[in-house]
Amino acid sequence: MSWTAAFADPIPLPGGKSLRTLKDAGKFIEKLPEAEVSKPAWQTALHVVLQAADHGGPIDFARLGVMRALYPTELIYDPERKGPKWHNTRKLARDR
Repeated sequence: MSWTAAFADPIPLPGGKSLRTLKDAGKFIEKLPEAEVSKPAWQTALHVVLQAADHGGPIDFARLGVMRALYPTELIYDPERKGPKWHNTRKLARDR
């Protein structure tokens, strides 16, 4: 695969533009500040983009890596919001 390989779906950027090829993704990552690129999510994104472009790695992994770095999600456990595992509103015959 090469740097001109296109993603199946373009990666939308917050500014309204989109990344369509591996080359676009590489240039975008290259323009990021050093503090941002040193974060683990961007290191992973850079790795999978390089793997896809230079070594024939899966282009879908490259897209996923950039998407996860652009739009991070953090799972937070909040015991206050946890509902019951089941909710039985019916009463048993013996309890009526």
